[in-house]
Amino acid sequence: MPTPPPNQHPVLHNIETIAELERDALEKRTRIERVTAGVTRIAGSTAFIVLHLAWFALWIVLNSTRFTFDAYPFSLLNLIVALEAVILTSVVLMTQNQMEAITNRRAQLDLQVNLLAEQELTTMLHMLHGLCTKAGVTVTVHDERVQHLLKETDIQKISDTLDRKEDSE
Repeated sequence: MPTPPPNQHPVLHNIETIAELERDALEKRTRIERVTAGVTRIAGSTAFIVLHLAWFALWIVLNSTRFTFDAYPFSLLNLIVALEAVILTSVVLMTQNQMEAITNRRAQLDLQVNLLAEQELTTMLHMLHGLCTKAGVTVTVHDERVQHLLKETDIQKISDTLDRKEDSE
């Protein structure tokens, strides 16, 4: 992440950077991803439900009159609704796949930032310890946790421990 301009608050810089990442992700979507997102947005609206209820009611009322074109049990209506359900289900699944990819990307970014922060903090602890030693300040570290923090974090070891814990549950 580039350094923020001197007069810009770091939080505002971070917000702008995240917003830019989001804009880039939206712009890089394929045409089908844009279409499925739009269809999902519309299909998930109250207006969509109301429109369908009105359509079903109109269909049933119209087919209960002398203008019947799809008599009870409304086979044509059932066919149309079934086809619509298949298409909408596929669109929703595609949208969920897109959302999962975005979530995975964000999780990877979060992991990378966290690992970098951990490495920076470990380095800072070493530098602070070195400065204290050079200044002649005796620092006795009795706390075992601090001794562990002075060591580089073994990500693979943590991952293996988590895997073993999940397997035992």
